[in-house]
Amino acid sequence: MTSFDKACRTTRRRVAIIGAGVGGLSQAIALKSKLGFHDFIIYEKGSEVGGVWRANTYPGCSSDVQIHWYSLSSDLYPHWNKSHGLQPEIQAYWIKLSKKYNLYPHIVFNTKVLSATWDDGKQQYTIVAEDVFSGKRMSSVAHVVISAVGILAAPKIPYEIPGVRKFQGASFHSAQWPGSINLQNKRIAVIGNASSGAQFVPSISKDPSVEVVNFIRTPTWFNTRPHIPYSGTEKWIFANIPLAMRLHRAWIMFWFDFPSIVRPSAKTLKKRREAMTKYILDNAPSRYHDHMIPDYPPGCKRTVANSGFLDILHRPNLTLNFDGIVNIVENGIITKTGEMLPFDVIVYATGFIGERYPMHVRGLNGATIQGYYDAHGGPTAYLGTAVPNIPNFYLLAGPNTGTPTSTLFVEEVQVNPMYCLCVSTQVCHKIGYILQLIEPVLSGSASSFTVKTSPTDAYNAKVQERISRSVFVQCYSWARVNRTGKVFNPFPWAVMLWWLWLRKPNWDHYVAVGAEKWVWARRRKAVKNILKCAGVLTLLWSYI
Repeated sequence: MTSFDKACRTTRRRVAIIGAGVGGLSQAIALKSKLGFHDFIIYEKGSEVGGVWRANTYPGCSSDVQIHWYSLSSDLYPHWNKSHGLQPEIQAYWIKLSKKYNLYPHIVFNTKVLSATWDDGKQQYTIVAEDVFSGKRMSSVAHVVISAVGILAAPKIPYEIPGVRKFQGASFHSAQWPGSINLQNKRIAVIGNASSGAQFVPSISKDPSVEVVNFIRTPTWFNTRPHIPYSGTEKWIFANIPLAMRLHRAWIMFWFDFPSIVRPSAKTLKKRREAMTKYILDNAPSRYHDHMIPDYPPGCKRTVANSGFLDILHRPNLTLNFDGIVNIVENGIITKTGEMLPFDVIVYATGFIGERYPMHVRGLNGATIQGYYDAHGGPTAYLGTAVPNIPNFYLLAGPNTGTPTSTLFVEEVQVNPMYCLCVSTQVCHKIGYILQLIEPVLSGSASSFTVKTSPTDAYNAKVQERISRSVFVQCYSWARVNRTGKVFNPFPWAVMLWWLWLRKPNWDHYVAVGAEKWVWARRRKAVKNILKCAGVLTLLWSYI
Protein backbone atom coordinates (compact mmCIF):
# COMPACT_ATOMS: atom_id res chain seq x y z
CA MET A 1 0.00 0.00 0.00
CA THR A 2 1.39 3.41 -1.00
CA SER A 3 1.48 6.44 1.27
CA PHE A 4 -1.22 7.98 -0.94
CA ASP A 5 -3.46 4.93 -0.37
CA LYS A 6 -2.93 5.13 3.39
CA ALA A 7 -3.68 8.86 3.41
CA CYS A 8 -6.88 8.34 1.40
CA ARG A 9 -8.11 5.67 3.80
CA THR A 10 -7.44 7.99 6.73
CA THR A 11 -9.04 11.12 5.29
CA ARG A 12 -12.02 9.39 3.58
CA ARG A 13 -12.29 11.96 0.82
CA ARG A 14 -14.83 11.40 -1.95
CA VAL A 15 -15.14 12.43 -5.60
CA ALA A 16 -18.38 12.91 -7.54
CA ILE A 17 -18.34 12.77 -11.34
CA ILE A 18 -21.37 14.16 -13.17
CA GLY A 19 -21.89 12.29 -16.41
CA ALA A 20 -20.84 8.85 -17.68
CA GLY A 21 -19.88 10.02 -21.15
CA VAL A 22 -16.40 9.71 -22.57
CA GLY A 23 -15.06 12.51 -20.35
CA GLY A 24 -16.53 11.19 -17.11
CA LEU A 25 -15.42 7.63 -17.85
CA SER A 26 -11.92 8.84 -18.74
CA GLN A 27 -11.74 10.70 -15.43
CA ALA A 28 -12.91 7.62 -13.52
CA ILE A 29 -10.36 5.41 -15.27
CA ALA A 30 -7.61 7.90 -14.42
CA LEU A 31 -8.64 7.98 -10.74
CA LYS A 32 -8.33 4.22 -10.57
CA SER A 33 -5.31 3.62 -12.77
CA LYS A 34 -3.20 6.68 -11.91
CA LEU A 35 -4.08 7.36 -8.28
CA GLY A 36 -5.43 3.99 -7.19
CA PHE A 37 -8.42 5.92 -5.85
CA HIS A 38 -11.77 4.12 -5.65
CA ASP A 39 -14.05 6.25 -3.46
CA PHE A 40 -15.95 7.99 -6.23
CA ILE A 41 -19.47 8.02 -7.62
CA ILE A 42 -20.67 8.77 -11.16
CA TYR A 43 -24.12 10.27 -11.66
CA GLU A 44 -25.62 9.47 -15.05
CA LYS A 45 -29.04 10.65 -16.18
CA GLY A 46 -29.27 7.91 -18.82
CA SER A 47 -29.55 4.16 -18.47
CA GLU A 48 -26.11 3.29 -19.90
CA VAL A 49 -22.64 4.75 -20.29
CA GLY A 50 -21.45 6.60 -23.37
CA GLY A 51 -22.88 10.13 -23.13
CA VAL A 52 -23.52 11.44 -26.64
CA TRP A 53 -22.86 7.95 -28.00
CA ARG A 54 -25.62 6.58 -25.81
CA ALA A 55 -28.06 9.40 -26.57
CA ASN A 56 -27.49 9.87 -30.29
CA THR A 57 -28.82 6.72 -31.92
CA TYR A 58 -30.10 8.30 -35.13
CA PRO A 59 -29.36 6.41 -38.36
CA GLY A 60 -25.85 7.08 -39.67
CA CYS A 61 -24.51 8.61 -36.43
CA SER A 62 -20.71 8.51 -36.53
CA SER A 63 -17.57 10.31 -35.40
CA ASP A 64 -16.46 13.16 -37.65
CA VAL A 65 -12.79 12.74 -36.79
CA GLN A 66 -10.79 9.60 -37.45
CA ILE A 67 -11.70 6.97 -34.89
CA HIS A 68 -8.11 6.12 -33.92
CA TRP A 69 -7.86 9.63 -32.51
CA TYR A 70 -11.23 9.28 -30.84
CA SER A 71 -9.97 6.43 -28.66
CA LEU A 72 -8.52 6.60 -25.16
CA SER A 73 -4.73 6.84 -25.45
CA SER A 74 -4.25 4.26 -22.69
CA ASP A 75 -6.64 1.82 -24.39
CA LEU A 76 -6.03 1.92 -28.11
CA TYR A 77 -8.18 -0.44 -30.18
CA PRO A 78 -6.68 -2.00 -33.33
CA HIS A 79 -9.88 -3.50 -34.74
CA TRP A 80 -11.97 -0.47 -35.70
CA ASN A 81 -13.88 -1.31 -38.88
CA LYS A 82 -13.54 2.05 -40.65
CA SER A 83 -11.60 5.30 -40.44
CA HIS A 84 -14.66 6.90 -38.78
CA GLY A 85 -16.54 4.91 -36.15
CA LEU A 86 -20.29 4.41 -36.19
CA GLN A 87 -22.32 5.00 -33.00
CA PRO A 88 -22.93 1.32 -32.09
CA GLU A 89 -19.21 0.52 -32.40
CA ILE A 90 -18.12 3.55 -30.34
CA GLN A 91 -20.75 2.83 -27.68
CA ALA A 92 -19.57 -0.80 -27.46
CA TYR A 93 -15.97 0.40 -26.99
CA TRP A 94 -16.88 2.51 -23.95
CA ILE A 95 -19.06 -0.22 -22.46
CA LYS A 96 -16.10 -2.59 -22.79
CA LEU A 97 -13.78 -0.11 -21.04
CA SER A 98 -16.33 0.42 -18.26
CA LYS A 99 -16.34 -3.32 -17.64
CA LYS A 100 -12.56 -3.62 -17.92
CA TYR A 101 -12.03 -0.99 -15.20
CA ASN A 102 -15.02 -2.16 -13.14
CA LEU A 103 -16.74 1.23 -13.29
CA TYR A 104 -20.36 0.01 -13.19
CA PRO A 105 -20.45 -0.39 -9.37
CA HIS A 106 -19.58 3.32 -9.15
CA ILE A 107 -22.37 4.52 -11.47
CA VAL A 108 -25.85 5.59 -10.42
CA PHE A 109 -27.95 5.44 -13.59
CA ASN A 110 -31.16 7.31 -14.38
CA THR A 111 -30.13 10.00 -11.92
CA LYS A 112 -29.90 13.69 -12.73
CA VAL A 113 -27.85 16.06 -10.59
CA LEU A 114 -29.87 19.15 -9.70
CA SER A 115 -27.42 21.09 -7.56
CA ALA A 116 -24.07 21.11 -5.80
CA THR A 117 -23.60 23.50 -2.86
CA TRP A 118 -20.22 24.16 -1.23
CA ASP A 119 -19.95 24.17 2.58
CA ASP A 120 -16.83 26.19 3.32
CA GLY A 121 -16.75 25.13 6.95
CA LYS A 122 -16.77 21.44 6.11
CA GLN A 123 -14.86 21.93 2.84
CA GLN A 124 -17.24 19.72 0.90
CA TYR A 125 -20.18 19.81 -1.51
CA THR A 126 -23.71 18.71 -0.80
CA ILE A 127 -25.08 17.21 -4.00
CA VAL A 128 -28.80 16.89 -4.65
CA ALA A 129 -29.81 14.42 -7.36
CA GLU A 130 -33.15 13.17 -8.68
CA ASP A 131 -34.33 9.85 -10.05
CA VAL A 132 -35.49 10.70 -13.58
CA PHE A 133 -38.40 8.22 -13.40
CA SER A 134 -39.77 8.50 -9.86
CA GLY A 135 -38.72 12.07 -9.11
CA LYS A 136 -37.31 10.91 -5.77
CA ARG A 137 -34.51 13.15 -4.54
CA MET A 138 -31.38 12.10 -2.72
CA SER A 139 -28.40 13.96 -1.29
CA SER A 140 -24.77 13.04 -0.79
CA VAL A 141 -21.47 14.76 -0.07
CA ALA A 142 -18.26 15.00 -2.07
CA HIS A 143 -15.02 16.86 -1.52
CA VAL A 144 -14.28 17.14 -5.25
CA VAL A 145 -16.75 17.41 -8.12
CA ILE A 146 -15.89 16.77 -11.78
CA SER A 147 -18.42 18.11 -14.29
CA ALA A 148 -18.42 15.85 -17.35
CA VAL A 149 -21.75 16.98 -18.79
CA GLY A 150 -20.11 18.34 -21.95
CA ILE A 151 -21.61 20.93 -24.28
CA LEU A 152 -23.96 18.58 -26.15
CA ALA A 153 -26.17 17.70 -23.20
CA ALA A 154 -29.27 19.85 -23.73
CA PRO A 155 -30.94 19.47 -27.17
CA LYS A 156 -32.22 22.73 -28.63
CA ILE A 157 -35.80 22.74 -29.94
CA PRO A 158 -36.53 25.95 -31.92
CA TYR A 159 -39.46 27.14 -29.82
CA GLU A 160 -38.99 30.56 -31.42
CA ILE A 161 -40.85 29.14 -34.42
CA PRO A 162 -44.56 29.72 -33.77
CA GLY A 163 -46.61 26.55 -33.38
CA VAL A 164 -43.85 24.09 -32.47
CA ARG A 165 -46.06 22.59 -29.75
CA LYS A 166 -49.14 22.44 -32.03
CA PHE A 167 -47.86 19.73 -34.36
CA GLN A 168 -49.97 16.57 -33.97
CA GLY A 169 -47.61 14.11 -35.63
CA ALA A 170 -44.41 12.62 -34.22
CA SER A 171 -41.70 15.19 -33.53
CA PHE A 172 -38.35 14.82 -31.79
CA HIS A 173 -34.77 16.08 -31.68
CA SER A 174 -32.15 13.96 -33.44
CA ALA A 175 -30.45 13.38 -30.06
CA GLN A 176 -33.71 11.83 -28.77
CA TRP A 177 -34.39 9.49 -31.67
CA PRO A 178 -37.13 7.01 -30.69
CA GLY A 179 -35.94 3.48 -31.35
CA SER A 180 -39.41 2.19 -32.14
CA ILE A 181 -40.41 4.74 -34.80
CA ASN A 182 -41.32 3.42 -38.25
CA LEU A 183 -40.74 5.97 -41.00
CA GLN A 184 -41.98 3.86 -43.88
CA ASN A 185 -44.46 5.69 -46.13
CA LYS A 186 -44.08 8.86 -44.07
CA ARG A 187 -43.59 12.49 -45.09
CA ILE A 188 -40.70 13.74 -42.96
CA ALA A 189 -39.58 17.31 -42.33
CA VAL A 190 -35.98 17.69 -41.21
CA ILE A 191 -35.16 21.11 -39.77
CA GLY A 192 -31.42 21.81 -39.88
CA ASN A 193 -28.56 20.33 -41.88
CA ALA A 194 -25.38 20.61 -39.85
CA SER A 195 -23.42 17.60 -38.58
CA SER A 196 -26.26 15.35 -37.37
CA GLY A 197 -28.71 16.25 -40.16
CA ALA A 198 -26.08 15.57 -42.80
CA GLN A 199 -25.53 12.14 -41.25
CA PHE A 200 -29.08 10.84 -40.88
CA VAL A 201 -30.77 12.34 -43.96
CA PRO A 202 -28.90 9.95 -46.30
CA SER A 203 -29.99 7.01 -44.13
CA ILE A 204 -33.69 7.81 -43.80
CA SER A 205 -34.06 8.75 -47.48
CA LYS A 206 -32.78 5.36 -48.66
CA ASP A 207 -36.33 4.05 -48.45
CA PRO A 208 -38.12 5.26 -51.61
CA SER A 209 -41.46 5.15 -49.78
CA VAL A 210 -40.25 7.95 -47.50
CA GLU A 211 -40.50 11.57 -48.63
CA VAL A 212 -38.02 13.92 -46.96
CA VAL A 213 -37.95 17.71 -47.03
CA ASN A 214 -34.84 19.22 -45.44
CA PHE A 215 -35.41 22.83 -44.31
CA ILE A 216 -32.16 24.79 -44.38
CA ARG A 217 -31.92 28.26 -42.85
CA THR A 218 -28.18 28.71 -43.32
CA PRO A 219 -26.08 26.60 -45.71
CA THR A 220 -22.93 24.99 -44.38
CA TRP A 221 -19.50 24.24 -45.74
CA PHE A 222 -18.75 20.62 -46.57
CA ASN A 223 -15.52 18.80 -47.12
CA THR A 224 -14.90 15.27 -48.26
CA ARG A 225 -14.39 12.79 -45.47
CA PRO A 226 -15.17 9.29 -46.73
CA HIS A 227 -15.45 6.41 -44.30
CA ILE A 228 -12.59 4.18 -45.47
CA PRO A 229 -12.71 0.53 -44.29
CA TYR A 230 -9.59 -0.83 -42.60
CA SER A 231 -8.31 -3.98 -44.23
CA GLY A 232 -7.43 -7.11 -42.29
CA THR A 233 -3.76 -6.36 -42.94
CA GLU A 234 -4.05 -2.86 -41.48
CA LYS A 235 -5.80 -4.19 -38.38
CA TRP A 236 -3.06 -6.82 -37.97
CA ILE A 237 -0.38 -4.13 -38.22
CA PHE A 238 -2.15 -1.99 -35.62
CA ALA A 239 -2.45 -5.00 -33.30
CA ASN A 240 1.04 -6.44 -33.71
CA ILE A 241 3.55 -3.81 -34.82
CA PRO A 242 4.79 -1.73 -31.87
CA LEU A 243 3.96 1.98 -32.13
CA ALA A 244 2.00 1.53 -35.37
CA MET A 245 -1.25 2.82 -33.88
CA ARG A 246 0.50 5.64 -32.02
CA LEU A 247 2.26 6.75 -35.21
CA HIS A 248 -1.08 6.63 -37.00
CA ARG A 249 -2.66 8.77 -34.25
CA ALA A 250 0.26 11.21 -34.35
CA TRP A 251 -0.21 11.63 -38.11
CA ILE A 252 -3.96 12.25 -37.70
CA MET A 253 -3.23 14.85 -35.01
CA PHE A 254 -0.65 16.59 -37.20
CA TRP A 255 -3.04 16.59 -40.17
CA PHE A 256 -5.80 18.22 -38.10
CA ASP A 257 -3.63 20.63 -36.14
CA PHE A 258 -1.23 21.86 -38.82
CA PRO A 259 -3.56 24.64 -40.11
CA SER A 260 -3.69 26.04 -36.55
CA ILE A 261 0.08 25.80 -36.09
CA VAL A 262 0.94 27.49 -39.38
CA ARG A 263 -1.64 30.17 -40.14
CA PRO A 264 -2.54 30.13 -43.84
CA SER A 265 -2.09 33.27 -45.91
CA ALA A 266 -5.00 35.22 -47.39
CA LYS A 267 -4.16 33.70 -50.77
CA THR A 268 -4.30 30.20 -49.33
CA LEU A 269 -7.62 30.91 -47.61
CA LYS A 270 -9.05 32.22 -50.87
CA LYS A 271 -7.97 29.09 -52.73
CA ARG A 272 -9.42 26.93 -49.97
CA ARG A 273 -12.78 28.70 -50.21
CA GLU A 274 -12.78 28.34 -53.99
CA ALA A 275 -11.96 24.64 -53.73
CA MET A 276 -14.71 24.02 -51.18
CA THR A 277 -17.20 25.96 -53.31
CA LYS A 278 -16.28 23.87 -56.35
CA TYR A 279 -16.60 20.67 -54.31
CA ILE A 280 -20.17 21.53 -53.26
CA LEU A 281 -21.25 22.67 -56.73
CA ASP A 282 -19.71 19.62 -58.40
CA ASN A 283 -21.71 17.28 -56.17
CA ALA A 284 -25.02 19.10 -55.57
CA PRO A 285 -27.82 19.30 -58.18
CA SER A 286 -27.76 22.50 -60.21
CA ARG A 287 -31.21 23.53 -58.93
CA TYR A 288 -29.68 24.10 -55.48
CA HIS A 289 -26.52 25.94 -56.56
CA ASP A 290 -27.86 29.40 -55.74
CA HIS A 291 -28.57 28.36 -52.13
CA MET A 292 -25.82 25.90 -51.19
CA ILE A 293 -22.82 28.21 -50.82
CA PRO A 294 -22.48 29.94 -47.41
CA ASP A 295 -21.88 33.69 -47.28
CA TYR A 296 -19.44 33.31 -44.39
CA PRO A 297 -15.85 32.02 -44.65
CA PRO A 298 -14.97 28.37 -44.01
CA GLY A 299 -14.05 27.69 -40.40
CA CYS A 300 -16.47 30.13 -38.81
CA LYS A 301 -18.74 27.18 -38.05
CA ARG A 302 -17.67 23.57 -37.83
CA THR A 303 -17.18 22.22 -41.34
CA VAL A 304 -19.50 19.28 -41.97
CA ALA A 305 -17.95 16.01 -43.06
CA ASN A 306 -19.67 14.91 -46.23
CA SER A 307 -20.17 11.20 -45.74
CA GLY A 308 -22.91 10.96 -48.36
CA PHE A 309 -25.18 13.99 -47.96
CA LEU A 310 -24.26 15.82 -51.15
CA ASP A 311 -24.37 12.61 -53.17
CA ILE A 312 -27.97 11.80 -52.23
CA LEU A 313 -29.41 15.20 -53.13
CA HIS A 314 -30.29 13.71 -56.53
CA ARG A 315 -32.78 11.27 -54.97
CA PRO A 316 -36.33 11.95 -56.16
CA ASN A 317 -37.76 11.53 -52.65
CA LEU A 318 -35.52 14.22 -51.13
CA THR A 319 -36.05 17.97 -51.42
CA LEU A 320 -34.11 20.86 -49.92
CA ASN A 321 -36.22 23.85 -48.89
CA PHE A 322 -34.61 27.26 -48.37
CA ASP A 323 -37.82 29.32 -48.12
CA GLY A 324 -37.77 29.65 -44.33
CA ILE A 325 -40.44 28.57 -41.84
CA VAL A 326 -43.09 31.03 -40.70
CA ASN A 327 -45.29 28.65 -38.71
CA ILE A 328 -45.80 25.03 -37.67
CA VAL A 329 -49.41 23.85 -37.67
CA GLU A 330 -51.15 20.66 -36.57
CA ASN A 331 -50.38 18.74 -39.75
CA GLY A 332 -47.40 20.46 -41.31
CA ILE A 333 -45.27 23.53 -41.93
CA ILE A 334 -46.07 26.88 -43.53
CA THR A 335 -43.13 28.48 -45.30
CA LYS A 336 -42.43 32.19 -45.70
CA THR A 337 -43.74 31.95 -49.25
CA GLY A 338 -47.14 31.00 -47.82
CA GLU A 339 -46.94 27.39 -48.98
CA MET A 340 -48.42 24.75 -46.65
CA LEU A 341 -46.47 21.47 -46.67
CA PRO A 342 -48.09 18.48 -44.89
CA PHE A 343 -45.93 16.16 -42.77
CA ASP A 344 -46.28 13.08 -40.60
CA VAL A 345 -42.98 13.52 -38.75
CA ILE A 346 -40.73 16.47 -37.84
CA VAL A 347 -37.10 15.84 -36.88
CA TYR A 348 -35.18 18.72 -35.31
CA ALA A 349 -31.48 18.69 -36.22
CA THR A 350 -31.09 22.05 -34.53
CA GLY A 351 -28.09 21.53 -32.28
CA PHE A 352 -27.74 22.03 -28.55
CA ILE A 353 -27.95 24.72 -25.87
CA GLY A 354 -24.35 25.47 -24.98
CA GLU A 355 -24.45 28.86 -23.29
CA ARG A 356 -26.13 27.87 -20.01
CA TYR A 357 -24.72 25.57 -17.37
CA PRO A 358 -27.28 22.78 -16.88
CA MET A 359 -27.36 22.66 -13.07
CA HIS A 360 -27.13 24.94 -10.04
CA VAL A 361 -23.63 25.05 -8.53
CA ARG A 362 -23.00 27.37 -5.57
CA GLY A 363 -19.52 28.05 -4.23
CA LEU A 364 -17.99 30.68 -1.96
CA ASN A 365 -20.04 33.66 -0.79
CA GLY A 366 -23.06 32.65 -2.86
CA ALA A 367 -21.15 32.60 -6.15
CA THR A 368 -22.62 30.34 -8.86
CA ILE A 369 -21.29 29.08 -12.16
CA GLN A 370 -24.20 30.52 -14.13
CA GLY A 371 -23.85 33.80 -12.28
CA TYR A 372 -20.20 33.95 -13.28
CA TYR A 373 -21.13 33.14 -16.88
CA ASP A 374 -23.75 35.89 -16.92
CA ALA A 375 -21.38 38.44 -15.39
CA HIS A 376 -18.84 37.77 -18.14
CA GLY A 377 -21.20 37.79 -21.09
CA GLY A 378 -21.30 34.02 -21.51
CA PRO A 379 -19.51 30.80 -20.51
CA THR A 380 -16.09 31.63 -19.08
CA ALA A 381 -13.50 29.59 -17.17
CA TYR A 382 -9.78 29.39 -16.46
CA LEU A 383 -8.26 27.09 -19.08
CA GLY A 384 -11.80 25.86 -19.69
CA THR A 385 -11.44 23.95 -16.41
CA ALA A 386 -11.95 26.02 -13.24
CA VAL A 387 -14.22 28.91 -12.20
CA PRO A 388 -13.32 31.53 -9.54
CA ASN A 389 -15.03 31.09 -6.16
CA ILE A 390 -16.06 27.52 -7.00
CA PRO A 391 -13.58 25.36 -5.01
CA ASN A 392 -12.64 21.80 -5.97
CA PHE A 393 -14.96 21.89 -8.99
CA TYR A 394 -13.55 21.15 -12.42
CA LEU A 395 -15.11 21.25 -15.89
CA LEU A 396 -14.26 18.78 -18.63
CA ALA A 397 -14.56 20.32 -22.11
CA GLY A 398 -15.59 23.62 -20.55
CA PRO A 399 -15.80 27.07 -22.19
CA ASN A 400 -13.48 27.75 -25.13
CA THR A 401 -12.12 24.23 -25.39
CA GLY A 402 -13.66 23.39 -28.75
CA THR A 403 -11.18 22.48 -31.47
CA PRO A 404 -11.47 21.06 -34.99
CA THR A 405 -9.76 17.99 -33.56
CA SER A 406 -10.87 15.23 -31.19
CA THR A 407 -13.01 16.28 -28.22
CA LEU A 408 -11.78 13.19 -26.40
CA PHE A 409 -8.19 14.40 -26.87
CA VAL A 410 -9.11 17.77 -25.34
CA GLU A 411 -10.67 16.05 -22.32
CA GLU A 412 -7.85 13.57 -21.99
CA VAL A 413 -5.34 16.41 -21.79
CA GLN A 414 -7.30 17.69 -18.80
CA VAL A 415 -7.50 14.24 -17.25
CA ASN A 416 -4.45 12.25 -18.26
CA PRO A 417 -1.96 13.80 -20.70
CA MET A 418 0.81 11.28 -20.20
CA TYR A 419 0.06 9.35 -23.39
CA CYS A 420 -1.54 12.18 -25.32
CA LEU A 421 1.26 13.08 -27.67
CA CYS A 422 2.41 9.49 -27.89
CA VAL A 423 5.56 9.39 -29.97
CA SER A 424 5.54 13.14 -30.57
CA THR A 425 7.25 13.95 -27.28
CA GLN A 426 9.03 12.41 -24.34
CA VAL A 427 7.93 15.20 -21.97
CA CYS A 428 5.39 13.57 -19.66
CA HIS A 429 3.92 14.08 -16.23
CA LYS A 430 2.91 11.22 -14.01
CA ILE A 431 -0.69 12.42 -13.72
CA GLY A 432 -2.92 14.87 -15.57
CA TYR A 433 -3.84 18.48 -14.86
CA ILE A 434 -7.01 17.83 -12.86
CA LEU A 435 -5.46 14.89 -11.02
CA GLN A 436 -2.58 17.13 -9.96
CA LEU A 437 -5.13 19.54 -8.50
CA ILE A 438 -7.16 16.94 -6.63
CA GLU A 439 -4.39 14.58 -5.46
CA PRO A 440 -3.45 16.78 -2.45
CA VAL A 441 -7.14 16.99 -1.49
CA LEU A 442 -7.70 13.25 -1.70
CA SER A 443 -4.59 12.51 0.34
CA GLY A 444 -5.53 15.06 3.02
CA SER A 445 -2.56 17.34 2.33
CA ALA A 446 -4.98 20.13 1.37
CA SER A 447 -8.68 20.85 1.75
CA SER A 448 -9.42 22.81 -1.39
CA PHE A 449 -8.04 24.71 -4.36
CA THR A 450 -9.84 27.65 -5.95
CA VAL A 451 -8.67 29.46 -9.06
CA LYS A 452 -8.05 33.17 -8.59
CA THR A 453 -10.04 35.84 -10.42
CA SER A 454 -7.12 37.81 -11.89
CA PRO A 455 -5.44 34.96 -13.82
CA THR A 456 -8.87 33.82 -15.02
CA ASP A 457 -9.60 37.31 -16.34
CA ALA A 458 -6.15 37.56 -17.94
CA TYR A 459 -6.47 34.19 -19.65
CA ASN A 460 -9.93 34.93 -21.04
CA ALA A 461 -8.91 38.39 -22.21
CA LYS A 462 -6.19 36.67 -24.21
CA VAL A 463 -8.70 34.13 -25.57
CA GLN A 464 -11.23 36.75 -26.63
CA GLU A 465 -8.57 39.03 -28.14
CA ARG A 466 -7.37 36.14 -30.27
CA ILE A 467 -10.93 35.24 -31.25
CA SER A 468 -11.69 38.86 -32.19
CA ARG A 469 -9.06 38.56 -34.93
CA SER A 470 -10.26 35.16 -36.11
CA VAL A 471 -12.83 33.71 -38.47
CA PHE A 472 -15.12 32.82 -35.54
CA VAL A 473 -16.66 36.30 -35.36
CA GLN A 474 -17.67 36.37 -39.03
CA CYS A 475 -20.97 34.49 -38.80
CA TYR A 476 -23.98 33.69 -36.67
CA SER A 477 -23.32 30.55 -34.64
CA TRP A 478 -24.58 28.38 -31.79
CA ALA A 479 -21.09 28.86 -30.31
CA ARG A 480 -21.94 32.53 -29.63
CA VAL A 481 -24.25 33.85 -26.94
CA ASN A 482 -27.62 34.43 -28.63
CA ARG A 483 -25.87 33.52 -31.91
CA THR A 484 -24.24 36.96 -32.24
CA GLY A 485 -22.57 37.69 -28.89
CA LYS A 486 -19.54 36.33 -27.10
CA VAL A 487 -17.83 33.37 -28.75
CA PHE A 488 -17.72 30.80 -25.97
CA ASN A 489 -16.79 27.49 -27.57
CA PRO A 490 -13.68 27.58 -29.82
CA PHE A 491 -10.13 27.29 -28.52
CA PRO A 492 -8.43 29.72 -30.92
CA TRP A 493 -4.97 28.14 -31.01
CA ALA A 494 -3.42 24.84 -32.01
CA VAL A 495 -4.36 21.91 -29.79
CA MET A 496 -0.61 21.39 -29.21
CA LEU A 497 -0.65 24.62 -27.19
CA TRP A 498 -3.60 23.28 -25.16
CA TRP A 499 -1.46 20.29 -24.23
CA LEU A 500 1.51 22.50 -23.31
CA TRP A 501 -0.55 24.77 -21.07
CA LEU A 502 -2.17 21.90 -19.16
CA ARG A 503 0.90 19.80 -18.48
CA LYS A 504 1.19 21.26 -14.99
CA PRO A 505 -0.89 23.69 -12.89
CA ASN A 506 0.49 27.14 -12.16
CA TRP A 507 -0.01 26.95 -8.41
CA ASP A 508 0.30 30.72 -8.07
CA HIS A 509 -3.04 30.95 -9.89
CA TYR A 510 -4.85 29.00 -7.15
CA VAL A 511 -5.79 29.70 -3.54
CA ALA A 512 -5.09 26.68 -1.34
CA VAL A 513 -6.98 26.07 1.92
CA GLY A 514 -5.80 23.71 4.64
CA ALA A 515 -2.68 23.04 2.60
CA GLU A 516 0.09 23.37 5.18
CA LYS A 517 1.25 19.77 4.68
CA TRP A 518 1.17 20.19 0.93
CA VAL A 519 3.12 23.48 1.04
CA TRP A 520 5.85 21.96 3.22
CA ALA A 521 6.02 18.87 0.99
CA ARG A 522 6.52 21.10 -2.06
CA ARG A 523 9.23 23.06 -0.26
CA ARG A 524 11.04 19.89 0.76
CA LYS A 525 10.85 18.62 -2.80
CA ALA A 526 12.19 21.92 -4.13
CA VAL A 527 15.10 21.85 -1.65
CA LYS A 528 15.83 18.24 -2.54
CA ASN A 529 15.92 19.09 -6.25
CA ILE A 530 18.23 22.04 -5.58
CA LEU A 531 20.57 19.81 -3.56
CA LYS A 532 20.56 17.22 -6.34
CA CYS A 533 21.46 19.87 -8.91
CA ALA A 534 24.14 21.24 -6.60
CA GLY A 535 25.56 17.76 -6.14
CA VAL A 536 25.69 17.15 -9.88
CA LEU A 537 27.34 20.52 -10.49
CA THR A 538 29.89 19.86 -7.71
CA LEU A 539 30.68 16.46 -9.19
CA LEU A 540 31.13 17.95 -12.66
CA TRP A 541 33.29 20.76 -11.25
CA SER A 542 35.62 18.22 -9.60
CA TYR A 543 36.38 16.74 -13.03
CA ILE A 544 37.10 20.08 -14.69
